[in-house]
Parts: sequence; structure tokens; C-alpha cells
Amino acid sequence: MGQDIKLKAADGKEYSAYQALPEGGRGPGLIVIQEIFGVNSHIRQVADIYAALGFVAVAPDVFFRIKPGLNIGYSEQDVQEGFGYYGNLDWEQATNDLASTARAMKEMDAVIAKVGSVGYCMGGNLSFRLAAKNAVDAAVSYYPGGIDGVLDQAANLRTPLLVNFGEKDTHIPMTVVEKVKEALTEKRNTDVLVYDAEHGFNCDQRASYDRTSAMIALARSNMFLHKYLG
Repeated sequence: MGQDIKLKAADGKEYSAYQALPEGGRGPGLIVIQEIFGVNSHIRQVADIYAALGFVAVAPDVFFRIKPGLNIGYSEQDVQEGFGYYGNLDWEQATNDLASTARAMKEMDAVIAKVGSVGYCMGGNLSFRLAAKNAVDAAVSYYPGGIDGVLDQAANLRTPLLVNFGEKDTHIPMTVVEKVKEALTEKRNTDVLVYDAEHGFNCDQRASYDRTSAMIALARSNMFLHKYLG
């Protein structure tokens, strides 16, 4: 359904992204933000799904400053490799690069006005950061790893935000979920949802995949994004 495109960051550095277009070729924009495994077959599939739901979906290469073109799977070796790049990520730079992606998308003929984001694990953290910078018009985060360390950024949040967690997630305990709820309690147009699932429940290439939770979360995320992006 999609194709690889080239975009430029604010400093002029070029990076790749996977773009999938909806039927008719136009729609609201949606940045699909990867996990630590790069813009792999799963993230491309997610972009294709959101394109089928009416969005211009773009999945940028978050690690382009560290390891351009990363595309790995979910073996133990892949996990260790991905965590290596994750450990070297400049989060502020990555957030700014994604904000550049949002600006670039708003200039695309295919994109109708607004641009949102949806991210998974590392990408969920980055989607939250984009929302806190009000760099997108709506944001969705799935099991955002490390979000409890940046909740102070919620003070500036005006962007609609939906966060999806798994109750059985051993990486993100319910104590963190409660902290997120508390940080967002007075923020308008925000919601925190919890599913009977483990970390990574959206990915059908992982043992933690939970089809029921993934489908419900997708339906809710789709409705949320269409509500605020059009």
C-alpha cells in the first residue's frame, strides 16, 4: 500500500519514512512512531491499517541519526540490538525531529489540515512528548516506556491525548499508570485506558500480542484521532 519517502529535519539532515495513503489519496495526517525495532514490517503494517482508516500515515526513521534504516524483528538478539540504539537516543533531538515531520506533513498536498501521532513503547513516550510540546493536534500513546520520568512535561499539555496501557505489563507497573492518570487528571480531552494485556499487546509478531485488546484499542484510538483531526 505504501512507499518510502525522504524528509528533512530542521538542520537539513535527510531521513527516510514510510508513507501510506488512504483511499482517495488525501486525509488528516498521522505520524506512526516506531518501537526500538525500527520502521519494520509491523510498523509498516500499522501505517497501512491507519491509511485504510482514512489517514495519511507516515512512519519516520527515529534512529536515523544513530542507525539509519534500522529494520529488525523480535528475537532476543534483536531486542538487545534495539536497546543499544535506544540507550543512545537523544530524546530532545528525536522529539524535535518528529516535530519537523509534523510540519513537513502539513505542507503535503495529501494532508488535510491537521496532523496527529500514534506511538508504541519508545514511540509512545515520543508521542507524549510531541503532545506536551503541542507539536501535533492529537496524540495516542501505547504502553509508553519511561513516561513516568517526563510527566512534568504534562504541565504544558493542551493537545488531546489518549494513553493505552496493559494491566499485565511487567515493564510499566500499575503504579506508573496511576501516576499518569494523576498528571492528566485536570487536563481536558485526555484519557488513560487499561487493557487485560501485556506489554506490546498491539504487535501480532510478538508473543505478548492480545488480539482482543489490540482491536479494541485500535477502534478507540481511531475514533479519538478522527474526533480531533477530522
